[in-house]
Amino acid sequence: MTLLAHPTPLRFAARDHAAVTGRNLRRMLRSPDALLMGLALPVLLLVLFVYVFGGAIDTGTDYLNYVVPGIVLLSASFGAAQTAVAVASDMHRGIVDRFRSMPIARSAVLTAHVVASLVRNLASTVVVFVVAALMGFRPDAHLVEWVAATGVIALFVLAISAVSAALGMLAGNDEAASGFTFLLLFLPYVSSAFVPPETMPGWLRGFAEHQPVTPVIETVRGLLTGTGIGSSAIVAIGWCAAFTAIGLVAATALFRQRTAR
Repeated sequence: MTLLAHPTPLRFAARDHAAVTGRNLRRMLRSPDALLMGLALPVLLLVLFVYVFGGAIDTGTDYLNYVVPGIVLLSASFGAAQTAVAVASDMHRGIVDRFRSMPIARSAVLTAHVVASLVRNLASTVVVFVVAALMGFRPDAHLVEWVAATGVIALFVLAISAVSAALGMLAGNDEAASGFTFLLLFLPYVSSAFVPPETMPGWLRGFAEHQPVTPVIETVRGLLTGTGIGSSAIVAIGWCAAFTAIGLVAATALFRQRTAR
């Protein structure tokens, strides 16, 4: 028996998605070392950049206010690597074979990983903001700007999680899945996350200013601290929408191909 190829009624599909998402969330809670690392790493990076490097970096503003949006997106990139590993693990350790014997919606297997990643990364985002507030982070955003910033962060997490799901489907094993996400972990470093792009060499500055992560960071930073946003919000939403669509389509196609047998 294979996963249902035809759409189930909406309520049954929603039930299937909720059940598999719950399973993935419980799986995270049963791996406290990975969960702790996912929450602790962004905090350690925040402390490192602010207290070790912050005094030597001139951004024209308080470095803590400058770096917090970058740390948030870096933690999302790290969390996405865990999504790729979780998808690869399911594909190679038999759980998908068990799902194939159950009358559940085909889409639930992949989207549950993406939703679980969204929950995990939003939790780490809250931790970063709480620690940043204890360190003196004082954004001047009002409620609407906080909601908008949260929405942009969620869109970024959704996009990077969808791409990671596709990479997890493509990987031959857990280790390969982790390696495939290296570029996702690398991108925030070569952006406006930690230093202004204009301080970089010319050839690197062009890349930093036009890669996908920079407009997301500039949008979140602008919403929270009042710096200029310009066209960054439109570009950020466009990048996130494109990567979400590409990731979901690729992951679904690979999933169907690998479960067709």
